[in-house]
Amino acid sequence: MAQRQRFLNYPEPLKGPDVPYENERGSNPAISGVFLMIAANLMEWFRFLREMIWHNTGFSSLRKIIPYIEEYEPWFEPQIAPLPEEVDKEPLQEEPHEEDTKPDAAVFYPEAKYYSVEDYRKLYLSGAITPLDVAEALLPLIRRDIQNASEHSIAFFQVQTERVLASARESTLRYKEGRSLGPLDGVPTAVKDEYDMEGYSTTLGSPNVYAASSTNKTTSWCVQQIEAAGALILGKLSMHEFGLDTTGNNPHYGTPRNPHNSNYYTGGSSSGTAYAVAAGLIPIGLGSDGGGSIRIPSSLCGVYGLKPTHGRLSFRPGPNHCVTCACLGPIAADMSSLAALFSVISTPHASSPFPPLPSPLKIQLPSPDDAKVLGIPQAWVSQATPAIQTLVNTLIRTLVSKHGYTTVPINIPFLQEGQIAHAMTVLTDAATLLPEYKNLTYANRILLALGRTTPATDYMLAQKLRRLLMQHLAWLWQQHPGMIIITPTTACEGWEIRGGKGELKYGLNDGDRTMQSMEFVWLGNFCGLPSLSCPVGFVQGKGGEVPVGVMATGEWCSERELMGFGGVVEGLVRGEGEGRMRRPGGWVDVVGRARGLRVSRGE
Repeated sequence: MAQRQRFLNYPEPLKGPDVPYENERGSNPAISGVFLMIAANLMEWFRFLREMIWHNTGFSSLRKIIPYIEEYEPWFEPQIAPLPEEVDKEPLQEEPHEEDTKPDAAVFYPEAKYYSVEDYRKLYLSGAITPLDVAEALLPLIRRDIQNASEHSIAFFQVQTERVLASARESTLRYKEGRSLGPLDGVPTAVKDEYDMEGYSTTLGSPNVYAASSTNKTTSWCVQQIEAAGALILGKLSMHEFGLDTTGNNPHYGTPRNPHNSNYYTGGSSSGTAYAVAAGLIPIGLGSDGGGSIRIPSSLCGVYGLKPTHGRLSFRPGPNHCVTCACLGPIAADMSSLAALFSVISTPHASSPFPPLPSPLKIQLPSPDDAKVLGIPQAWVSQATPAIQTLVNTLIRTLVSKHGYTTVPINIPFLQEGQIAHAMTVLTDAATLLPEYKNLTYANRILLALGRTTPATDYMLAQKLRRLLMQHLAWLWQQHPGMIIITPTTACEGWEIRGGKGELKYGLNDGDRTMQSMEFVWLGNFCGLPSLSCPVGFVQGKGGEVPVGVMATGEWCSERELMGFGGVVEGLVRGEGEGRMRRPGGWVDVVGRARGLRVSRGE
């Protein structure tokens, strides 16, 4: 067995108390439309109302477990880094062989297939299409500033046409002259409006401009890396305002609908990224995740999303506005594309304690000598709907019977209280960042009011509980090295748009549904763990089916192992012929559109 990785700042392995899983939260009514506007104002005017809802939401519940956590030191930022001497190097990936670069090598696919980073690469190398063809095929679909803008444009917050075309021409010329920059050169992508890009505005989905396009001279580190790799960045993508909820509802700029079922939200807060990938517009995109904001929309849209180890991807030169929980990360149509993007954006910033990963990363399926242990917290998993449990349990049985995995039952204490502690931490952090809130969405004004209500003593209890959880998890991995914790990504079957135009115009506050969507994802954020959502199938919803995701959560810094597991799951859901992975009805054949442009020009 390989020598165990050594870490900087690793928690002391210490088993937590044996307490049964309980789910006894209070319930608050869902509010939308004009009633939401009234509720937001009432909460801001009357402190007693804020305190009543704060208690009813369960935020005071941490006081009940003080005897268990009082001796723990608080832990505010869950960053665990590997020591560099343990990191190995791998050779660079070879260029595709000649037989892989024929013009038609990546044109015809079965229904389940999306175009991948590798597909675009092969097509460019063969000369079948060019990055400029792709840009010209996509721009009419994603621009808001044209008459009869397409339904897809709502996923894009800002597109600078001439900049996109200039980048496409440069990439096309590089391929023509045989000096391509590598696997991402010319591949279409876009970034969530949480990232800074020189010349673009940054609003974080709000009406406020935190970096104006005319004055913004900053580009986030991850964006710098994909620019240097030659990626064709189409612009900025829509998001839930400030990433404070999980629907993707945005009354300011519009709400993209789920590509698989327009009666449902995409999920959020990386709503635009998940939409653009699922609709086929891009094979890869950048999102962020402070409470499932990559994994929830990836699950609800039927694509792949990775929340890395806390701190693995740098926010520099800007700050991490939620340094207690938030990470940047990739969303992709397939696992190899996710690995290709992560390989580039994981290049460490000069200030990062993380050593570089092997480049480029490849999906390495587990070998017979690898630990293939799945940790199953069954009491927790049972909080998902029966249909979701059936899909996840079927996958687990297949992994055990056909792929050599073993399962171990595990218990994690204070899961309900931990989710409350995470929510309290995120909302309190947000309240300190947004003292001016009158022009924000009514839903977020309610959440910020709750954040301003949290006493410092309760905030400290949350951080004490964080250490207890992290030490217990370290103990679990001491008992079961290499274990991957398996849960559904969400406990709910999509998120239906129930309030019609009023809900989309004014917003939605449904705390019960929010907590249900975040039932499993919060642990990765609160404890800094890497976590991957993979499509696992579909369930019947209103007016059609909606996708479901399975989530794999690993030990700190185990992204490579998670991606290997994701490769196994991908092979299962695509290879069993059961329709468990497929494109939405409105999927855009970008390659077909690009080839059509060439034909129309007589090329």
